[in-house]
Amino acid sequence: MKKRLFTPGPTPIPEKVALAMAEPIIHHRNPEFGEVLTRVNENLKYLFQTSQPVLTLTSSGTGGVEATFVSLFSPGDKIIAVNGGKFGERWVKMPQAFGMNVVEVRTKWGTAPDIDSLKAVLLKNADAKAVYLVHSETSTGTAADIESLAKMIRENSSALVCVDGITAVGAHEFRFDAWGVDVCVTGSQKGLMIPPGLAFVALSKRAIESMKTSTLPKFYFDLRKALKSHENNDTPWTPAVSLVVGVDRALEMIRSEGIENVWSRHRRLSSALREGLSALGLKLFSDSPSYAVTPVWMPEGVEWKAFNKTLKVDNGITIAGGQDDYAGKIFRISHLGYYDELDMITVIAAIERTLSVHKYAFDPGVGIAATQKSFLSHLL
Repeated sequence: MKKRLFTPGPTPIPEKVALAMAEPIIHHRNPEFGEVLTRVNENLKYLFQTSQPVLTLTSSGTGGVEATFVSLFSPGDKIIAVNGGKFGERWVKMPQAFGMNVVEVRTKWGTAPDIDSLKAVLLKNADAKAVYLVHSETSTGTAADIESLAKMIRENSSALVCVDGITAVGAHEFRFDAWGVDVCVTGSQKGLMIPPGLAFVALSKRAIESMKTSTLPKFYFDLRKALKSHENNDTPWTPAVSLVVGVDRALEMIRSEGIENVWSRHRRLSSALREGLSALGLKLFSDSPSYAVTPVWMPEGVEWKAFNKTLKVDNGITIAGGQDDYAGKIFRISHLGYYDELDMITVIAAIERTLSVHKYAFDPGVGIAATQKSFLSHLL
């Protein structure tokens, strides 16, 4: 049975990317690797839609975010962090661990940040050094309007606009320069379609300037070192060479497709998938759906562990479950990265087969038909 991955990280790896990573390894201080890194650095700018440097770190996305905290700020600095899910919660706890003064803005899981509520908090905390936002909250499949939020923050404060773009970059429209974003982080195993192990950090001029006054301890995650090496298309430490070779190919694929087309594809896939799920009578979780991952409430009378086992063992499909209070209550389907229209039809077909096994009542084929109808409407 063919195995198919529909999790929001790791995501499927294109064959040409996997083959590139399987080639004999090269030395990271060799000119050959320098050529690869030069292309990667340039194509990352295209991905983020920026003329600013985008640094490549050997770490997970979480490591990339930690690098921004320790490199840009000092103990006692005030940080506003929007918490609307498992990862927003992480960006509250992390700066607290470094002795920062964190103002937490809680948002109900499945609900996007409210711009007026955040503005009120911002005006009460004029000394805030940064606002941390999550563009696509992986745990809830919820997207934030980063363009509008960044504009509001810029108009009402001098705080840096810092974005967790870990499941958004490569799925949602994102324009680092045009939107006035100062920091954005993503990870390799999401929209970049390679295995886990790399983080990418885009920095504005304001963010780079703030590094000069940062006093938090740092060494490996010192972005000043990474930025200095970046100027020479190098890295301060040993990079994950094979992953960099892989992301070189993946970025070429993205550039060949065109970033606007990549965004459009993710919007189209996510919309069609949700049409199919809704046609089956399943209830969607988020009121501001992400183009990267769709969470769905478990139907009444169907138990998550049994549902997941049938989907995986009998159909070869791996999806993700809910987290924290929503464990066992929702499941999440990814459409982030290397997916096409037939992948969405396949996962809907597998869900129909699984629901049938667990005696959930529906008209066979109704989900598939709704998904197909959504796709065909774009061809007419």
